[in-house]
Amino acid sequence: MVEKEDPVKLHKEGNRLYELGKYAEARENFLKAAVLYEKAQNFFDATYSLFKAGECSFILGKYEEAAEIFMKSAELSFEKGYDRFGVSALEYARDCYKSLNKFEKAEELNKKIKDIKAKLEEML
Repeated sequence: MVEKEDPVKLHKEGNRLYELGKYAEARENFLKAAVLYEKAQNFFDATYSLFKAGECSFILGKYEEAAEIFMKSAELSFEKGYDRFGVSALEYARDCYKSLNKFEKAEELNKKIKDIKAKLEEML
């Protein structure tokens, strides 16, 4: 019998590995957990797991990969109404593009972040 993977266990193990500085292994756990959370329609934990996977890639200096993961986290966050969390993911993606010397892309994201923050302020 094949044991079904548990996203909560993967997530917790990802956190443990992250704390130990084992970022590549942690990233894999977070990415698997995100897929499983999304299948279970637990979108908040899916976005959070993606965000943590992005952080791992960022720490490892894999900025292109990190930017993609952060953008996916942001997209899902905005789709599900987790706007402030989405902004944080966009800010990290922007920093990835800066690290890659892709300043035009970074500036595009900066404008998007400012626009979203302004809309969120209007809602208060």
